Amino acid sequence: MLLRIDDTDPTRNVDGGEEAIIRDLEWLGVDWDEGPVRQSRRGERYRQAAARVGDRFEGTTLLREDGTATYQLASVVDDADYGITHVIRGNDHRPNESIHRRLHEALGTKPPEYLHHGLILGEDGRKLSKRAPGATVAALREEGIPAAAVHDYLAELGMPEHDVHYDLARIRRLSVNAIERMSPDDLARQAGIPVGVVPAVRGARDLHEAREYARTISEPAAVVLGAEARPTLERFRELRMGANGGLDHEAARAIVRELKAVGGDLRTLRLALTGRERGPELAAIVAALPREETLRRLDAAL
Repeated sequence: MLLRIDDTDPTRNVDGGEEAIIRDLEWLGVDWDEGPVRQSRRGERYRQAAARVGDRFEGTTLLREDGTATYQLASVVDDADYGITHVIRGNDHRPNESIHRRLHEALGTKPPEYLHHGLILGEDGRKLSKRAPGATVAALREEGIPAAAVHDYLAELGMPEHDVHYDLARIRRLSVNAIERMSPDDLARQAGIPVGVVPAVRGARDLHEAREYARTISEPAAVVLGAEARPTLERFRELRMGANGGLDHEAARAIVRELKAVGGDLRTLRLALTGRERGPELAAIVAALPREETLRRLDAAL
């Protein structure tokens, strides 16, 4: 795989654009064997090729007035020089195939195999705008979507023959699945959280929420509860004291079920342990907290 930067048109180049492309590819885990090569540094090679067929070829401009190569010429020359075997593009490039083939013939080079796929369109059925929510790799990364969820979405799309509508909601559902199946070390690294709280963040919808879930456990908000909370917390204290040492998730769930069965207020317990009314599954919080820290928080809440 060759990474090529198509930057022959100065008017379309954006500061930091190449760096952003490389950052996106690296985040997705897409590696390349050669490059990046930049078309802007191959101007003399393109002018040599144009001298053989003319600045215009069958009505198509090959060289601009400033001597820079257009997409049509630069792409064909690069495909030949770098031995490209397969070119995969959107259906909007279908009209280019015939001119590219004829240019290869005129230059005496072998064309690659051309494959075309449907485009990803916006909800309105038009070309997907980069300003639409989640419409760029960078936007998905910034929203905390794991790269694995993007992989899964692209795998589901495959090589669509026809245009498809962008389904951000599907990517978000795949994000939950991706977080569920990550190894503890990988999830801790990607979310920037301690490995010990990983079981409690498995239901998070994205890495930002996973990070927030972890803060819920490791950075509880201060709370003082009234006398009505005492029966629930005292009963929970007894159950927790009866379980020596740490708890796995199933043991923690059993404690929560037993507390609920005797009329315990689970909302009160969540407030005592985290200072928040929402967050990870309560049993996951109970399992993540060491016994001494759990007891300390119960005392502080009362």
